[in-house]
Amino acid sequence: MYPKPFTIPAYWSAEQAMAVFELLDELRDHIWARYELQLIEAYSEQYQPPPAAVDARAPVDGDDPF
Repeated sequence: MYPKPFTIPAYWSAEQAMAVFELLDELRDHIWARYELQLIEAYSEQYQPPPAAVDARAPVDGDDPF
């Protein structure tokens, strides 16, 4: 199930928007402090190139072109 999209209210004052921004920033810092290693692992797995993206010109074991 995908999260429902949301919009930011147009009636917020600059102070309200800043308060929400600061809250989210602090929350991000706390999450990073608690889950740093797990997040690094998850990011590296998520952004690894797919196996097909490996250089197809590189010889594979036993597949030496010379």
